[in-house]
Amino acid sequence: MSAIDTDTARKVARLARIRVAEDRLPALAAELSGILAFMEQLNEVDVTGVEPMVSVTPMRLKRRADVVADGGRQAAVLANAPEAAEGFFAVPKVVE
Repeated sequence: MSAIDTDTARKVARLARIRVAEDRLPALAAELSGILAFMEQLNEVDVTGVEPMVSVTPMRLKRRADVVADGGRQAAVLANAPEAAEGFFAVPKVVE
């Protein structure tokens, strides 16, 4: 089992952009070490012959036909626009 020390916990917190008080670093290191220990335990499980799955219940995602279409929804889409002109979204000029 690989243990995480407080320096590594500090580095992980910095990389994750999480502010951790100095007195909380030992607890964070212990928690991260526990996570790594659990992952090592999972690596010991024999999964040969087990199919990958996306859900605990067998299901198949509904598929739609892959056809090219123009959409035909321009008016419905532009109805949500704060401002439209000539069939397009009108946006304020950003660069002068």
